[in-house]
Amino acid sequence: MLFWIICAVIALAVAALVARPLLGADADSAAAGPDRTEVDIYRDQMAEIERDIARGVLSGDEAERTRTEVARRLLAADSAARARPAGSGAAPRRLTLAVAGLAVALIAAGGLGLYARLGVADASGPYPDLPRQARIARSEEIRAGRPGQAEAMAARIAEQPPVVPEGEVADLLEELRSAVPQRPEDPEGWLWLAQTEARLGNWPAAVAAMERVVGLMPAGSEAALTARVDLLDLMVTAVGGYVSPEAEALAETIYDADPDNASARAYLGLLYFETDRPDIAFRLWRPVAETAPADSRPGRIARGFIADAAFRAGVEYALPAGPAAPAERGPGAADMAAAADMDPDARAAMIRGMVEGLEARLADEGGSSTDWARLITSLAVLGETERAASIAAEARSLFARMPNDLARIEAAAAQAGLAPE
Repeated sequence: MLFWIICAVIALAVAALVARPLLGADADSAAAGPDRTEVDIYRDQMAEIERDIARGVLSGDEAERTRTEVARRLLAADSAARARPAGSGAAPRRLTLAVAGLAVALIAAGGLGLYARLGVADASGPYPDLPRQARIARSEEIRAGRPGQAEAMAARIAEQPPVVPEGEVADLLEELRSAVPQRPEDPEGWLWLAQTEARLGNWPAAVAAMERVVGLMPAGSEAALTARVDLLDLMVTAVGGYVSPEAEALAETIYDADPDNASARAYLGLLYFETDRPDIAFRLWRPVAETAPADSRPGRIARGFIADAAFRAGVEYALPAGPAAPAERGPGAADMAAAADMDPDARAAMIRGMVEGLEARLADEGGSSTDWARLITSLAVLGETERAASIAAEARSLFARMPNDLARIEAAAAQAGLAPE
């Protein structure tokens, strides 16, 4: 209602500005009298001069100059009146009022017509009013109705089934799956199993194994906090960057224990950003974007989305230059050149060692999309197409919400001869 009142006031103000000159001219004519002309006015001025002379208000020379000027204007007005066609005087008052009314009507009707065509005339349109209270309520409704972790992982697996290893790899995997439960108090075994299942895309098993790792850590210890952060990363990765209610609860636990934790802030910010609360997302992301390493996953999330969050939250914000990313890892051009003169077997062993080292570091520490792309192409060069495809699938899930990084991964996969997702 307030919007329409403002529109009406603006329309009336514009209409008044347009009609004022018309009504003002008519009022001036009315003040002068319906039958009076310029000749009559100048004759009255001549008579007034004579009265001023008689009262002694004007001296002889001054009265003569004034009389001469008025007489000149009187003669000019009389000549103009004689030359003017009959009936060409001031417009009738009714006509003036009609023109003014028509102008006001055109402004009002034209404004409403344009708004009906270009704007939204009622709350049922595509852009209804969204008061702050209604937006907050809608955000809470979206958060309450989103699917859980298990449902989201099931949907992900339906779209992208886990890799099924064959031969010796399959045998080793079965041994690992049977050996780890036999040592239920060994967190290293469960961690290794979680990482292996994650590389295969078997997300429910990976998350379950990582939950066992968290349960084995001493309560309140730094190791427990680190394990929870690893579990949070895995839960979000397992569903392609979606923050489930279970992941939200875990992130809140981490945040309560360490309000400066970059991972908790990054994922909570992602949750609020996707549920129409960019104001909260911006507050959570700002310290991460400005202090976290640019190559870390929290840093990439915060720096990738904070500009959009600031714009949607109505905050003027310029992203400062972040901490420099660490040097690219893995075999590069210099390494390949150094290996060119080596014995073929030694060269292959050297390259394979660097590739495996890169893969281990990415699994343990994460890395930039450039590192993941280098690993994909390196595995393809070594002829390990299936491993390259598995790494490409994992990288796609990691960078699913980062278009520039995802494009780099897709380019590497195409170079490696892998089919696009």
